[in-house]
Amino acid sequence: MPILVRFAALLLVCFAWTVPAAAKTVLFIGNSFTFGANSPVMRYRPDRVSDLNREGIGGVPALFKTFAIQSGLDWQVSLETSPGKDLAWHLANRRALIDRRWDVVVLQGFSTLDAERPGDPVRHLAAARAIAALVHARNPAAQVSLVATWSRADQTYRPSGHWFGLPIARMAEDLLAANRLGLAPGYGIHSVLPVGTAWNRAIRDGYADPNPYDGVAFGQVNLWTWDQYHASAEGYYLEALVEFGAITGRDPRSLGSRERAAEDLGINPEVARRLRDVAAAELAAQRVGGAP
Repeated sequence: MPILVRFAALLLVCFAWTVPAAAKTVLFIGNSFTFGANSPVMRYRPDRVSDLNREGIGGVPALFKTFAIQSGLDWQVSLETSPGKDLAWHLANRRALIDRRWDVVVLQGFSTLDAERPGDPVRHLAAARAIAALVHARNPAAQVSLVATWSRADQTYRPSGHWFGLPIARMAEDLLAANRLGLAPGYGIHSVLPVGTAWNRAIRDGYADPNPYDGVAFGQVNLWTWDQYHASAEGYYLEALVEFGAITGRDPRSLGSRERAAEDLGINPEVARRLRDVAAAELAAQRVGGAP
């Protein structure tokens, strides 16, 4: 082989070694439970993410991005959210924004699965299946995950709630079971992210108060915000930790004692540590995690 040809080949090899890998892309689709309604999370670091609706929202995706930066991971994070909407609405009204090439897509549906028929997963799963097909048409290797959200205190402790009279953990357990139906062959769903059962674990372990209507016990945190429906900063922080660990395969505890998002949000460092422990324990219990 001529010397110049061999030299050129060597340069190409060296170049391949030095060019950084392309950033992975993740799209979060959801509603107020994703954009962090009624908490400072909603406007947290919008500069770090791409809000496809151009509403200046940071939300849980911005927490994910902050965790990624601290972990030395290169993720391009986007979100497409709208309050009070289910996945079928996003498919019908935001298809042009969603229909792009993504590595990972995270789907968060209506908090009761169906606004008119609480607990019924049919509409939710049909929309998730259709969005997954749309995503896989662009990238067959894309990983699509469903978020199983938390028990709403108002749905559990108020007579008008669908889960009234049942233990506070029940709604989250039902949501997890319903979303897991999407793991059946043909749905195109890679995993279910156990956010709600992480909340259950925080309550069971004595870190979080189970009933905000009777006051919050000293030494415990309220995972709900003032409406007993959406999350507090701590509740969204736990959501983001679970999603980060599930999507990247990183142990949330690896973020360390001076985790920046918790500091930015004014979360008690001991509370933040406990929530990282809870997220890690729930991911391990549910056997969820693994870098795409």
